[in-house]
Amino acid sequence: MKTLYENIHQEIIDQCRAGSQKAQFQLYKLYYKPIYSVCMRIINQPAEAEDVMQEAFLNAFRNMETYKGEVSFGIWLKRIVINRSLDHLKKKRVKLEEISEKTAQIPDYQMELKEVNMEAIKNAIQQLPDGYRVVLSLYLIEGYDHEEISEILGISNSNSRTQYLRAKNKLRGLLKDKEIYSYN
Repeated sequence: MKTLYENIHQEIIDQCRAGSQKAQFQLYKLYYKPIYSVCMRIINQPAEAEDVMQEAFLNAFRNMETYKGEVSFGIWLKRIVINRSLDHLKKKRVKLEEISEKTAQIPDYQMELKEVNMEAIKNAIQQLPDGYRVVLSLYLIEGYDHEEISEILGISNSNSRTQYLRAKNKLRGLLKDKEIYSYN
């Protein structure tokens, strides 16, 4: 018995495997918006995110035979785009802050959300330093745990946790300035 995600786009996927450009364009239309969003959260530069997204789709189309249907096509494609985005940042030599045990203790302030202004939150995330933004995005938005993040980025688990806490606190500070959050 096939699962739902295998049935939804399986015909288009099979056509892509056969080299159909029309099917590739159909898949592109289905996934380009969420895939671009993932790129933007990690790369934070529209033109560069667009380029990385295009590379990810090309990579996916060239390697369709590796998609085994064990996860949904969207998750498989998202993994490709995250890897491409992180490779792009590595090429730019984005450095993740090295954390020593002495600096690892970061208070996790409790704050109260005054109002939800998603645009202000998105803008504040974009203002974070690259290393903070990447870890925060991978953890909160993409759903990776710290062990996975540490493997993906080649950093320690404690470094991932600390970068996440620092990113969260920096984000709160940015949002406090916009009066979206207040300290308890």
